[in-house]
Amino acid sequence: MAAPVKSTVDTAMSSVQNLTIGKALNLGLRRAMEADSKVIVMGEDVGKLGGVFRITDGLQKDFGEHRVLDTPLAESGIIGTAVGLAVRGFRPVCEIQFEGFIFPGFDQISSQLAKLHYRTQGKVKVPVVIRVPYGGGIGAVEHHSESPESLFAHTPGLRVVSCSNPVDAYWMLQQAITCDDPVLFFEPKRLYHSGALKAAVDTTATPEPLFASRVLRQGGVDAAATLVTYGPSVKVCLDAATAAAEEGKSLEVIDLRTLSPLDLEPVFESVRRTGRLVAVSEASSESSLTSEIAARVQQECFYSLEAPVLRVTGFDTPYPPSKLEEHFLPDLDRVLHAVDRALAW
Repeated sequence: MAAPVKSTVDTAMSSVQNLTIGKALNLGLRRAMEADSKVIVMGEDVGKLGGVFRITDGLQKDFGEHRVLDTPLAESGIIGTAVGLAVRGFRPVCEIQFEGFIFPGFDQISSQLAKLHYRTQGKVKVPVVIRVPYGGGIGAVEHHSESPESLFAHTPGLRVVSCSNPVDAYWMLQQAITCDDPVLFFEPKRLYHSGALKAAVDTTATPEPLFASRVLRQGGVDAAATLVTYGPSVKVCLDAATAAAEEGKSLEVIDLRTLSPLDLEPVFESVRRTGRLVAVSEASSESSLTSEIAARVQQECFYSLEAPVLRVTGFDTPYPPSKLEEHFLPDLDRVLHAVDRALAW
């Protein structure tokens, strides 16, 4: 394999950059490719086009077609090829164009990628990252707005994470690439280019651990309830906490960040203080991550709970046509209504 190609990005630029999530992911990929010549980016239209969301924009030009590969429209082939490359010592980063297209590759992910390390008693590592743009709110047609993360979190052998802001997008993607386990990296696509979420990313900072949740908004000793969420719903919960504060209610907001393994200790600590929990996710509620969170909190915090754990999720239906998606997705009003129900219990 050729030596790492020097990026055309000015290496002398400031270590602090104001980035959207999309730009942060692009820069994170660049840094990972500069650091390790074994990192390969592959997927449909990731090369010349730069990806449908332009997350891989400019990478093929800077690193060459041998490291940024445009693949056929065959998700099973993409993942299967990545498994083979990983076994041979490479670190493939696969892009699934939209989350609804991941299912043709589900067999390769669940039957091969998730099991090789265990099956070989640790002799074979498969450090594959699968980037999955997910979630709704973009006015798209069927198969373009789903939230299948629970399926992969339920599969032993896979790591599953989701970023919600530019700082995490930049660091978590690089950490996932250096991880020796296969990682499903879920990206909230409707937030890719949101100017409202632009943030200063310090590329010389020490990042937080990859598989750890984070308290984003402290509720204090008088916090009325805890909101736990991840990915695209983080902004909704932060907005709900701001609105609740105007009404004199203090809410604590926790971003899970890691969906498998779940890091629920900060959630337990928060619920022991607040006595109430509302779990929020765009995914349907049946047999979901919010179900697991509710069960674990009930098990660990039973004597601290002042009300049942409540959930605000997508409905148990296929994702609706775009004209109806605003009714399907959890929003500020639904979250605040759940908080009011918990407080009234």
